[in-house]
Amino acid sequence: MKDRLLVATRKGLFILHRLGDGHWQPTPTQFMGEPVTAVLADLRDDTLYAALNLGHFGVKLWRSRDGGQEWEACAVPLYPPQPAAGTPPPVPDQPPPAPWSLQQIWVLEAGGADEPGVLWAGTLPGGLFRSADGADSWALNRALWDRPERSRWFGGGYDTPGIHSICVDPRGSRHLTLAVSCGGVWQTFDGGLDWVCTTTGMHADYMPPERRDDSAIQDPHRLAQCMGQPEAMWVQHHNGIFRSIDGGHHWHEVHAGPSSFGFAVAAHPQQPDTAWFVPAVKDECRIPVDARLVVTRTRDGGRSFEVLSDGLPPVPAYDLVYRHGLAVDDSGERLAMGSTTGGLWISENGGDQWQCVSARLPPIYCVRFG
Repeated sequence: MKDRLLVATRKGLFILHRLGDGHWQPTPTQFMGEPVTAVLADLRDDTLYAALNLGHFGVKLWRSRDGGQEWEACAVPLYPPQPAAGTPPPVPDQPPPAPWSLQQIWVLEAGGADEPGVLWAGTLPGGLFRSADGADSWALNRALWDRPERSRWFGGGYDTPGIHSICVDPRGSRHLTLAVSCGGVWQTFDGGLDWVCTTTGMHADYMPPERRDDSAIQDPHRLAQCMGQPEAMWVQHHNGIFRSIDGGHHWHEVHAGPSSFGFAVAAHPQQPDTAWFVPAVKDECRIPVDARLVVTRTRDGGRSFEVLSDGLPPVPAYDLVYRHGLAVDDSGERLAMGSTTGGLWISENGGDQWQCVSARLPPIYCVRFG
């Protein structure tokens, strides 16, 4: 339901419901005090999923079949034993290969409408997992894990690479597009049996010039797809904003003010030329440009951008929005945005105006309409 919002934070899961007067009412906090790294509302059967990262106690996954009133533990993705022999040797000037051990569930996505019970999980250290039974069990996609290019992947925001974006093509569930930081954009057209890296047009200026166009070391911060016209895709990359109009096979860079750097992107569900971003100062600072929190929106495929700030906090504001901290519902009009300093805002008109729902939540990792 689009009138339910899931807010995953460093100190628990908040579930908010929209009241008739337009205000949002939170239910009692779930998993109080525990870091919730990913959430999913599976609209095929209205099951909720919440992934937790408990540090020393490991990664946990919980499931609710009644809208969040009661929760039950379910299986977490498990990596197979790491072979003692045959491990790729260290690559000069590269970090050592990531261990075969689950460090975090970074994203959860439902399979297609024709795949009841199928779920996908993107993890640190870069493994893609599939469940065929609603998270009762998981299997590592070895076809992607065993790709030789994986030896060139490395961590962006974390020490190890991670899969943070998974897009299931609404026209055919066997077609998936996913993004790895730092490892590029990958696609499968046969349900995960074969994979191809599709980053033509992207560039990585943080690498030596001779490796600038290397597909397997690109750092897409977030990947979003227009579900009504799936050929239209957007990537907020470490080196700017990239757009594709051919299903991710080719990308072209677009430029936005006040900055093309950031982490989050939301694609309009029906209008392929419309998308939203949250700009920031690149690299060392990672704060809003001029300490002014804004959202930028393009409605013409990136040829121009509007700067939206009505209802957002005045200068100075140092809120940063993570990869999963910006969401749009299936109407394309309602957006939610959560920040690292605990601010939560909702717009009912495509970002033209914003309402502050709370300014004092724990740091927000992920927002999703349910």
